[in-house]
Amino acid sequence: MSQQVLDTTSPVGDHAPAGTIYQDDIVRSRAARIVLAFGRVSLGWYFMWAFVDKMFGLGFATTAERAWLNGGKPAQGFMANAEGPFAGIFQWMAQTFGIFNDWLFMFGLFGIGLALLTGCGLRIAAVTGGILLTCMWLATFPAAGDTNPFMTSHWMEMSVLLASAFTLAGDTFGLGRWWGEKVGNSWLR
Repeated sequence: MSQQVLDTTSPVGDHAPAGTIYQDDIVRSRAARIVLAFGRVSLGWYFMWAFVDKMFGLGFATTAERAWLNGGKPAQGFMANAEGPFAGIFQWMAQTFGIFNDWLFMFGLFGIGLALLTGCGLRIAAVTGGILLTCMWLATFPAAGDTNPFMTSHWMEMSVLLASAFTLAGDTFGLGRWWGEKVGNSWLR
């Protein structure tokens, strides 16, 4: 009887856990990998910019007086002004959890943005970003004044988050491949 020897070496280095999957194993087209990376980095900058603007009040979505560093309440203000059938829940959360909401919101914006920009931790970013975007959608549902009361940009942003996580889009123009060598196919990927 002959014994078969399993090759557990990885083409990217000896440190990767055996069986680690990389983006080029999932997405064969280089053009598609580049498009996915562009979507990931674009959405990462979108989240990071929201964090920076709310932190410093650069005058785009947040004025200097309402900046978090100047005592502004980025999440509480949004939640207190919620509209629609879920408004009561968000207003209650703003009153009950107060400053905790602001810390959680700002940490979320920064963490999701950082994960998308670097390409590391995309699964965590997809879950937490999905929760954040769903809450933001519920707080404004139905979208008054929009052309579509149900379909808003929140769903498209969530699609990019999920596509980035499921296709390991951090491997292209990011640190995802390096991160994959450290954590393998775990939930940290």
